[in-house]
Amino acid sequence: MSSREAQLLAKDQGVDLVEIAANANPPVVKIIDWGKYQYQKVKEEAKNRKKAREKQSELKQMKIGLKISDNDLNIKVRKMRAFLDDGDRVKIMVIFRGREMAHKEIGQDLLDRVLGLIGDDIVIEGKAQFNGRNLSVGIRKK
Repeated sequence: MSSREAQLLAKDQGVDLVEIAANANPPVVKIIDWGKYQYQKVKEEAKNRKKAREKQSELKQMKIGLKISDNDLNIKVRKMRAFLDDGDRVKIMVIFRGREMAHKEIGQDLLDRVLGLIGDDIVIEGKAQFNGRNLSVGIRKK
């Protein structure tokens, strides 16, 4: 229909005439309520942003001292499993304080023990590395 007829029809219905594809020949327009259209568009964009955030895995850090008790260690392992089940990656850091740096093998043993407690359904991302006074390794779920 002609543009004049479309404008009259939109005016009679109390809605707007919106150009959808300006480059088409002839241009494509739609008779819609502009406010309602904008509202739906904003809601859809917010929904898409929320989905994108849900899919993105975060990097969680768990710090463990060399003198940690068995109960505290079990609580931290349980929390790490929860992070992994949510799809997040976990960076385990063994913290060395004071003269503990002289016993790096104890830290490595603790890290191996933690990895054993977490379970077999994990992937270790790289080797354990020393960064200053911390021994760290990244893990994720298979």
